[in-house]
Amino acid sequence: MAQLFRPEANTAFRLGLVAAALGLILILAGGYVYVRSEWFWNVGESAPQPIPFRHDLHVSGIGIACVFCHSTAERVAPAGMPTAQTCLTCHSQILQGASVLEPLRTSAALNRPIRWSSVSRLPNFVYFHHGVHASAGITCETCHGRIDQMRQTRKAHSLSMGWCLGCHRSSEAAAEAGKDKRQVKADAVSNSPSNQRSLKVSEHFATPLTNCSVCHR
Repeated sequence: MAQLFRPEANTAFRLGLVAAALGLILILAGGYVYVRSEWFWNVGESAPQPIPFRHDLHVSGIGIACVFCHSTAERVAPAGMPTAQTCLTCHSQILQGASVLEPLRTSAALNRPIRWSSVSRLPNFVYFHHGVHASAGITCETCHGRIDQMRQTRKAHSLSMGWCLGCHRSSEAAAEAGKDKRQVKADAVSNSPSNQRSLKVSEHFATPLTNCSVCHR
């Protein structure tokens, strides 16, 4: 029977297998790098807004506090977006006839909310509580960057799970480092068995910040 393949075919086949394996590895590695890149998470990108609001002017220039517009940021999960009535606190007198504020006037006249676009929106399966973070001393700049210096609001960090876990791990490490000091202080206040049992129970049931249920409920 005549030979169907030349002797070089075996070598070519092996080289093809190696090339296919290397190609697959490169594709997987490229995907791994891509999903961790700032480009994938739209870092530095802005979102179209109905009104060209400038944080640098209102925060740094005028000195308006974040919670004036985001009124629920220190209390509940959503930070809240400014309503037409909030904006009209000033703009009923300032730039009241400006064309860029027409969506504001329309919103107030029709009693409809302004459709602001979120720059740092998280997926629906992620639970984030602004009030909890604010009460723990986490500043707005930690997640949103120097918003007070932005002419156009842009996403400052990826806000990915890895990024959030990095902050949670460092917070847990700091809490662990200070646990012995807190225990010594508690012992100095009272060494009674009941107080010691309370301390142990509270530490046992404290949910670690890296627990999945903290952000996924």
